[in-house]
Amino acid sequence: MDTQHSAEALAAKVGETMFAVDVASKDTMGMELLLCAPGQARMRMQVREFHLNGHGICHGGFIFTLADSTFAFACNSHNNNAVAAAASIEFLKPAQLGDVLTCSGVEQVLSGRHGVYDMTVCNQRDEVIALFRGKSAQIAGTVVNP
Repeated sequence: MDTQHSAEALAAKVGETMFAVDVASKDTMGMELLLCAPGQARMRMQVREFHLNGHGICHGGFIFTLADSTFAFACNSHNNNAVAAAASIEFLKPAQLGDVLTCSGVEQVLSGRHGVYDMTVCNQRDEVIALFRGKSAQIAGTVVNP
């Protein structure tokens, strides 16, 4: 197996392993992991009634959580344990009840123990809902035994 395919297989295994025990993303929020590849990830979530705020739109904290979860899969995809060191979000458009939000994340730079990742959250009409940037820090250990 060549290096690219083995890196892709390892990232997929990392995603599968993390998602299996990710109670917050999977069970509490109802997210789906669509992709975990080297330096990238994609997740999806449908906006349900319990996601709505006092304005009847999706609470920004839930949109942030979708982006933060996607960030977690992207920054751990190389099988080095990584956590968020910082994150920020720009909310650009409200998400409505029933909207299907997809967050796609990509690694911008990985240097030493630190990485920078950009997430884009879109609705089912491909309208950008939010932009998120996260900075990761690697900690000891791996997600799976290689």
